[in-house]
Formats: sequence, structure tokens, C-alpha cells
Amino acid sequence: MHTLTYRERRGQIETYFDRTAVEAWTRLTSDAPVGRIRATVRAGRERMRATLLSWLPEDLRGARILDAGCGTGAFATEAARRGANVLAIDLSATLVRLAGERSRQDAGPGRIRFVVGDMLDPGHGRFDHVVAMDSLIHYGAADVVRALSGLAERTDGSILTTFAPRTPALAVMHAVGRLFPRGDRAPAIEPVAEQALRRLAAADPVLSRHRIGRTERIASGFYTSQALEVTTA
Repeated sequence: MHTLTYRERRGQIETYFDRTAVEAWTRLTSDAPVGRIRATVRAGRERMRATLLSWLPEDLRGARILDAGCGTGAFATEAARRGANVLAIDLSATLVRLAGERSRQDAGPGRIRFVVGDMLDPGHGRFDHVVAMDSLIHYGAADVVRALSGLAERTDGSILTTFAPRTPALAVMHAVGRLFPRGDRAPAIEPVAEQALRRLAAADPVLSRHRIGRTERIASGFYTSQALEVTTA
């Protein structure tokens, strides 16, 4: 079986969120009624976003934050309410445009700059905090660690990320997903064993100088994701 490279998988994600799933994703991330399954995903994402926000300082005035994989901008908006200067980036131009429209309706004391592009581009500069909520769950453990390593080189405070934990339930959902026609599939979620992630991080020359802190798993119906905090040692 061919293992997709980071660039190949990134291309799949861009196509899916920019074209295939725009309407569904727009509805999921709004207050519009959704079906039972999507309701559990919405609830899980809301709990995850609240968890990651709780791991940041309440007062973010003057802090520069990278919202890596910002989607429709919910996290960026909450961080701006606390006074943060947020660079919100996503591969999908359609979602970034929607995020900009929504943020103008709910501006806070901080600032948000929405950008279409690669969250790992070092040209974005340095940050106090980086948040990558469910934006690395489509990559294998080695790619996740490489991404975190690159971000850690440009982060002075914490990186808050999530991964899909390797559980029997997720393995079943992953297998069932492969039964759908290729054109209808979302990019595959790659379950990652926490110990494997920690082992790879400890061997990485950059991440080995950092500390893995808090971790919390959120499970809500068809949504399962695990938050992870990486801080400077």
C-alpha cells in the first residue's frame, strides 16, 4: 500500500475542504440544525476548542498566536476576544473567506489576519503560542512530529495540538470509511499511538528540548481527538 507523503496528503485536504465538503463544513461549524451524527462531531469540536482555550492565559493582550488550520475561524475569534494578535491560516481559500466574514460579525479587542497557505511556512515568523486543532489528524506520527518540530523552532511559549488516538473504535470507523467511493471520502484520519508520538518526539533534536505537558482526550459520538501540550523546557 502506498503511503502518502505530507505534500500528497496536504493536497487531498485542500481539495476536500475547498471544494468537496464546503457546504457540509459551513453548516457543521454554524448554529444550523444538523443530523445526529454531525451533532456529536459539533459537540466534540466545541469541547476540544474550549479545552485548548483553557490551556492558554486568560489575558492574551500582546500575544502573537498562530491558528494553524483555522477552518472557519472559531478559535481565532475567541483568542482575539482575549486580546491576541492572531495569524489564522488554512489551505482552503473558501474556508478562510468564510472565516473572515464571520469574524467581522464578532470582532474582539485583538486582531486577526486570515491567510491562505501552509501553516508550516517559516516565513510566518515567531509566535508566543501555536494552536493546531485537528489540523494534523490526517498525518502519520512521523509527519506529526516533523510538523511540531518545525513549529517549535518558532514558538516561545506553547504548542497546543491534537491527534487521533489509536483506539479500537477509531480503527473500525477508519476501516468502514474505506468502503465509501473514493470521490465521497474525507481525507483519512491517521490514528496515532500516544507512546509512539512521545518516543518520536524524544528522539527529535528540537522537540527533545521541549516538554510534553497536559493531555486530554475528548470523545463525543463520532468525534474522538486527544489534545496535547508542548512547552519549552
